[in-house]
Amino acid sequence: MTTWNLGGCERLVLLCNGDTCTTRGSDEITVALRRALAAAGLDPVVHTARTRCLGRCDDGCTVVVQPDNIWYREVTADLARRIVREHLEANQPVTSHVSFTPGVQGLQQMSGTRPGVEKPRGATE
Repeated sequence: MTTWNLGGCERLVLLCNGDTCTTRGSDEITVALRRALAAAGLDPVVHTARTRCLGRCDDGCTVVVQPDNIWYREVTADLARRIVREHLEANQPVTSHVSFTPGVQGLQQMSGTRPGVEKPRGATE
């Protein structure tokens, strides 16, 4: 397994690969996003990581851009390419698909995003 030197990394893109997102095409989305990053020359500054479930199955496929803390919902391969062009290259989030964004007291849910259930305090799962 490779251990990358992340010294020049400016952003991290988390790609949900939990069960629900996998059935909704997360493999294709991961490939599309990584190819778009390479084509844009952003590989040295944007690292991608496939995760297990990010906890927003109703929003799947879910993609999170850090350190911006922007959560995307209903990501497709085409939207992944837009995220690279508009958010990662031009610093303009694709607002039509943002589900959560940083707020004064934590993440702020955007309109059009399905509400979730409260996470119990001390939950370990």
